[in-house]
Amino acid sequence: MARVQPLSGFPEWSPAERMVEAHVLATLREVFALHGFGEIETRAVEPVERLAGDSDASKEIYAIGRLNADEQAGREAKLGLHFDLTVPFARYVEENQGRLQFPFRRSQIQKVWRGERPQEGRFREFYQADIDVVGRDRLPEHLEAEVAIVMARALAALPLPPARMHLNNRALVEGFYRGVGIGDVAGALRSVDKLDKIGPEGVTAELREKGIRPEAIHAILELAAIQTTDDTFADLVEALWDHSPIVDEADEARAEFERGTRALAVLVDAVNAAVPGTAIADLRIARGLDYYTAAVYETVLEGHEDLGSICSGGRYDSLVAGGGFPGVGMSIGVSRLVSRMIGAQLVTPSRSVPQAVLVAVTDEDSRPASAAIADRLRARGIPAEVSPNAAKFGKQIQYADRRGIPFVWFPGADAVAGDGEVKDIRSGDQAPADADAWVPPAEDLHPRIVRG
Repeated sequence: MARVQPLSGFPEWSPAERMVEAHVLATLREVFALHGFGEIETRAVEPVERLAGDSDASKEIYAIGRLNADEQAGREAKLGLHFDLTVPFARYVEENQGRLQFPFRRSQIQKVWRGERPQEGRFREFYQADIDVVGRDRLPEHLEAEVAIVMARALAALPLPPARMHLNNRALVEGFYRGVGIGDVAGALRSVDKLDKIGPEGVTAELREKGIRPEAIHAILELAAIQTTDDTFADLVEALWDHSPIVDEADEARAEFERGTRALAVLVDAVNAAVPGTAIADLRIARGLDYYTAAVYETVLEGHEDLGSICSGGRYDSLVAGGGFPGVGMSIGVSRLVSRMIGAQLVTPSRSVPQAVLVAVTDEDSRPASAAIADRLRARGIPAEVSPNAAKFGKQIQYADRRGIPFVWFPGADAVAGDGEVKDIRSGDQAPADADAWVPPAEDLHPRIVRG
């Protein structure tokens, strides 16, 4: 028989690691629900044409051969697994718009599949968690802060290092770029987005190839260097405008720049007021600004900046092609986050199994009585396992210790009545107990995920 070969990019977790992932998913769901985001689930497949759109995303799509060969016979549409949750959400809103209440607040946590080269923190199959608020024709600006605050609170609820949310605004950046005479804002942004990879010299060279004036290049690199933990960035960008080579007829650009500056200041202040120390105004952020129309967010973990952004998003003019559905949303790469939590031992489960109690078996004839005790404990919400064999009690205790089960229950003379003794195998303490009344300490009832 051929040796089983692992598949890269498809994470598989041990029971203890899965506890970490399940804890993250449960925490996100709880925080999202507390803030009024109703959870939806969409199908795993979409037409490849819809998934790819006008981009080169087709190279990332996993096509479904069996569906396309059999179930899709006679139809033009080819199906592929969704590579994010935005495309299926857009289709969902478009199909269900007559039944939705706007603004529509949605959360969605599902697996997605992406055909990219696996590496640390990047998978071919992974969980993603999104929240969005979508309006019909209009969307209040204050929701840009609300979405960021919900995500900041969700990350703060996890046993993680502090999360820092870097914020920018498309109107501010576009107004400034146009003010210094740059017509192809999207192209310039794509170059500025490479600052971390190729440095200022490389970006300067790219921008010169695009025909941008040296003084304009200098100005937008100065803009990208501005970063503050409060709204004082506003004074810095205003001063930069005043000292930059602004082109004639820049009144509209100036108005857009000022509007974006005010909006970003409000956003930074609102997020920091709700979750102190989270928001950073960062004019270097360029990724996504050719898609987003106002606020844009990128989030990193303090001390783990090498992981890159664990949560990003922004405001967009229209979720659905054709317009009319403005929205704002953010997305967490859950598997990316969990892989770092596990790999860097940022967290650890208090035990690796759900059981709080192992019910010992005196002999095989008494196994039904031990099973009945376990069921009485389970009926009161206490996870319990019956010992797999009737070995000496010392060996059954060793079994519980190896599994990480903290308590062992020894049935008494009248096991049918539920009496017995329970032993904390960590401390050695042992005391009489009643299967209808005994409860473990709250911290031992279920495994806890604690900081490593």
